[in-house]
Amino acid sequence: MNRSFTFYEFFCGGGMARAGLGANWECVFANDIDPKKAESYQSNWGGDILKLSDVADVQVEDLPEQADLVWASFPCQDLSLAGMGAGLKGDRSGTFWPFWKKIKALKQENRNPKVVVLENVCGALTSHDGKDFTAICKALKNEGYKFGAVVMDAVDFVPQSRPRLFIIGIQNNLNILDYLCSTAPNEKWHTDALVTAYSKLDKATKNSWIWWNMPHPPARTVNLADIIEDNPTTVTWHTVEETNRLIELMSPVNLAKLRKAQENKELKVGTIYRRTRTNPDGTKNQRAEIRFDDIAGCLRTPTGGSSRQIIMLVKGRSVRSRLLSSREAARLMGLSDDYKLPKNYNDSYHLLGDGLVVPVVNYIATYLLEPILSVPEKGKKAA
Repeated sequence: MNRSFTFYEFFCGGGMARAGLGANWECVFANDIDPKKAESYQSNWGGDILKLSDVADVQVEDLPEQADLVWASFPCQDLSLAGMGAGLKGDRSGTFWPFWKKIKALKQENRNPKVVVLENVCGALTSHDGKDFTAICKALKNEGYKFGAVVMDAVDFVPQSRPRLFIIGIQNNLNILDYLCSTAPNEKWHTDALVTAYSKLDKATKNSWIWWNMPHPPARTVNLADIIEDNPTTVTWHTVEETNRLIELMSPVNLAKLRKAQENKELKVGTIYRRTRTNPDGTKNQRAEIRFDDIAGCLRTPTGGSSRQIIMLVKGRSVRSRLLSSREAARLMGLSDDYKLPKNYNDSYHLLGDGLVVPVVNYIATYLLEPILSVPEKGKKAA
């Protein structure tokens, strides 16, 4: 099949950006430092264009031709609310800068990508009082890119609450169709935090800003019950005692949610995270917090003290619980069932918790990236 667009996939993980971009796109280079993630990438996509290394060790000679797009979901740990606040100076999120050196080196060879997409957690907007976001924006401006950002929540596409920030930059010489941008923020894509972060940019950087515009997505058709496996193989059901222990960890508010679900004779699917909460007297207790709103909590990697997500199936007096299975987690990320997951449960959960929601990527590609790249550059005519 002839593909229309080429791309590099930095910090590629298991190739979820590749899955989302779809058949119109050809990946000509991919990179990740994690051997286990690279193994998943290779099992799903092959390893011919995959370089397993620190991004700092990628050489400009490794990058073929001039890609239409560079996609970079650089590490979020130092920018997230759960992180230690190191920001872009941290060992993990700070890998943005050696990555950006590749873009600068490509520009020296007159083959820098036409479009750059940077994806991260929304904490990138407020990290160091917005200074980290400003630094990224200035980096784009200094290398000849116009840019803007959108915040997209995966809940519009899959039953998982997962807001993420996408910064989209395009070369200054690219034309922009009028309908792809607006003159003011759109509350669907531009949150208060994003508007505040924009307001802190200096005048010169603001002059390169674009308020990207996309249509509102149609109503989601996939429900939480749709992703549940009848006979999971990667997890086992809790014992009665383990389920009762979860119930004992519930606060009166969460216990009331469970009792209300039991009043309904239809099957109800709830999701649970264990969290440590501080009591009024300063003591701390572990709590099991449940939701029955047909939305799973945001998948997180099982490191740094984060708990794994638990599901609870309630039908009248029958209450069963277990960990979310690997395949269920993959479905929450919008991956098809033919996507090959690691055999080890923790490896799967880590891969998915760090990943991109596939239909979100596809939406950006369909309504922004492909229209941008389909318009002739300034001074050029369509073939």
